[in-house]
Amino acid sequence: MDGSTNSLDDVSAGSSTEFPDRLSLMEVRLQAQEDEITLLKSSLADALRKLRLHEQQIPLLKQQLIAVSPAAARVLNQPFCTDGFSKPCRLSTSSLDGLHHPPSRTRRNSEKLNKDGQDKSKQRLPKKAASSTNLLTRCPSLEGRAKDLLSNTGAQGSRRGTQGQSIKMFIRGRPITMYIPSNIQNYDDLRMDFPSEKLDLDWVYGYRGRDCRGNLYMLPSGEAVYFLACVVVLYHVTKRTQRHYRKHTDCVRCLAVHPDKVLVASGQTAGVDKDGKPLQPFVHIWDSNTLATMQQIGLGTFERGVGSVAFSNADAGTFLCVIDESNEHMLSVWDWKKNTMVIEVKSTNEAVFAVEFSPTDTSNIITCGKSHVYFWTQSAGTLTKKQGIFGKYKKPKFIMCFIFSLTGDVLTGDSEGNILTWGKSAADIKTLGKGAKETFQIMKQTRAHEGSVFTLCILQGGALLSGGGKDRRIIRWSADLAPERECEIPEQFGAVRTIADVDGEELLVGTTRNAILRGTFTDGFVAIVQGHVDEMWGLATHPSRNLFLTCGNDKQACLWNAEDHSLGWCTHLEESGLCADFSSNGSVVSIGLSTGRWQVLDVQTREVVCDLTDGNEQLSVMRYSPDGSFLAVGSHDNFIYIYTVTEGGRRYSRFGKCTGHSSFITHLDWSKDGKYIMSNSGDYEILYWDVAGGCKLLRNRFESKDREWASYTCVLGFHVMGVWLEGSDGTDINALCRSHSERVVAVADDFCKVHLFQYPCPKPKAPSHRYEGHGSHVTNVRFTHNDSHLLSLGGKDTCILQWRVKGGGTGDSKEHPASSVPLSTSTSYSEPGS
Repeated sequence: MDGSTNSLDDVSAGSSTEFPDRLSLMEVRLQAQEDEITLLKSSLADALRKLRLHEQQIPLLKQQLIAVSPAAARVLNQPFCTDGFSKPCRLSTSSLDGLHHPPSRTRRNSEKLNKDGQDKSKQRLPKKAASSTNLLTRCPSLEGRAKDLLSNTGAQGSRRGTQGQSIKMFIRGRPITMYIPSNIQNYDDLRMDFPSEKLDLDWVYGYRGRDCRGNLYMLPSGEAVYFLACVVVLYHVTKRTQRHYRKHTDCVRCLAVHPDKVLVASGQTAGVDKDGKPLQPFVHIWDSNTLATMQQIGLGTFERGVGSVAFSNADAGTFLCVIDESNEHMLSVWDWKKNTMVIEVKSTNEAVFAVEFSPTDTSNIITCGKSHVYFWTQSAGTLTKKQGIFGKYKKPKFIMCFIFSLTGDVLTGDSEGNILTWGKSAADIKTLGKGAKETFQIMKQTRAHEGSVFTLCILQGGALLSGGGKDRRIIRWSADLAPERECEIPEQFGAVRTIADVDGEELLVGTTRNAILRGTFTDGFVAIVQGHVDEMWGLATHPSRNLFLTCGNDKQACLWNAEDHSLGWCTHLEESGLCADFSSNGSVVSIGLSTGRWQVLDVQTREVVCDLTDGNEQLSVMRYSPDGSFLAVGSHDNFIYIYTVTEGGRRYSRFGKCTGHSSFITHLDWSKDGKYIMSNSGDYEILYWDVAGGCKLLRNRFESKDREWASYTCVLGFHVMGVWLEGSDGTDINALCRSHSERVVAVADDFCKVHLFQYPCPKPKAPSHRYEGHGSHVTNVRFTHNDSHLLSLGGKDTCILQWRVKGGGTGDSKEHPASSVPLSTSTSYSEPGS
């Protein structure tokens, strides 16, 4: 591979476990300042725009008020202390956390601050910034007050719950007016209930190979065990089925299989809760046959996360060794059945990559990592270590991996591409003086790979396999380290991360580009598991088939089959892909990129049938009209570009541009008749556009309250107001999607959760089913064309989860009877095993 693999080797070897990512922290602080400036600018622009509108309309409003009620006119000139008769629904605090994030630069860069790279704590702006922003956004416009007053003075004979009524929700001090549809007679009497539909985890797409090692094993059941996000996957290689262990609360980082080949130990990172408080990491020991948890150890003991685990072998797996990700990388030995810690000692301040017990003596433990290989001996309740002596050999920057040969030798693979054979050497009294102890020294150096040796694997017959980084080779060695056979894995899969022996001939290979390959030296290797390797934002589902497309910052666009869980095709994009949508006939898919450029691909051939650019900022949403005759392109330059679509989605002509938002476009939806658009922006505006009438902004938003929408992905709107929790700051919900049956709405939040709400959901504190599995912010959700499944994308966890929708039946009912469940119902519900 080219020089890019060298950097990959360095990243994989150095890992993010050494020091906090200072660059990321600086980026977060800079982005926080940019967000503050953006909000101030947008709020000022909004205030000026509404002030001009007020100056134009106030004479007419006064005339109308005088005609209706002279007393009301006098009221108009009095200061307002409330929002008139509007019902305040405060759903925010004054804390400022940044706008609804541009996908390419967000506070989520801070997720690499802790040892797991998953610190999801919020970065707060100064109180001064918060107060100055609230000064601009605290009070509703005079236009809104006048309308509220008119709608409640009896001019139209209206009352609460009828024409003209609106409510307000507040996000970061900014009032957002929601007009109540005409068919709701009494808003206060509405009751929110749990949806009858629920979700079951059906499939996990991807594998975490980019920054983890020793994470792929074969079990006697025929299943490969590996992890991604918070899920440990058991994938049956021949049956192509999955089972999932889901008891972890944050990203899994390491695995170990018990000598009985049934029990599995998995360790996780610490993570943070919703309020930014650190959670405690732990190790779970569980039965791979029943998925039952046997033991949880280390809660309250480990810091930051668990980096490595290993079962003892000589005593049938009585003990478990754990190395955490604290500064000292504490090494502890546990009698796991009794849940008691036998011994604990500081390991090293350097990164640690692996730990193992000696297969013949439980009192001997080996660890390796940056610039070291340590030989530990347990005696009299203490652990003492001896550092391996490199002597005349060049000391490598990293000892990447090690293994015990069948003859008892210790073999290490390093960042110099060498396999080193270690052995005990008698004390050198002449050099070291009396009292010198025996040392562990290099007995033999074998040149193996160009670049790092990422993994070593002993086969059943005693032969050795080594996997390379830069050269992507797998080499089979004899017991005396003579090369016998070799092969090279395809370049698109990256470097060899780990190797698992299936039957002595067939192998599984985990790669640094998050793929698992299956094959032999003779027949070569094919991918059985693939995934993205960087943050994903773009997700689109096919209008008539169980297909979906994903794209992200790894510049890959992938078409997946949700029925057989396979990857149809993957194509390289020249830039990051941030949004996508299928045409109404499903023959093409449009993908928005990070520079204002967008491409239309043929679904069957992957051919680029159209390549256009709008503005020079990233695109955030692509959306075809219901009949496919228009395409709306939402940009971070605050504009929505409208194109006419002909020739079955293969020809595009600029129709117009929607101008009026004071911040970047985040979401948009078409009306069912294809004439109107509803859109959200980064400063929490809800605007409506008459596309058929020339892309005109509808100044009177009240007129759109009864309009029916072909899709509902806007996170702000009356019908989804209840998905926002009290205290939300506007960035807590990244995406939502209404089902095609219009019965439920799925929500992707910033706290690794997927929620399922009843639709419509217009009341605060609406209850929801809550589902865990992602280890990072959830960036997008979409239902398949027949609502049989829901897809959700993770951000930094690079994970695609496919959920099966169960219960609730089918049908297109949009009417929901009032529920008897009061609003005080618990606002979340965790599924068993989630």
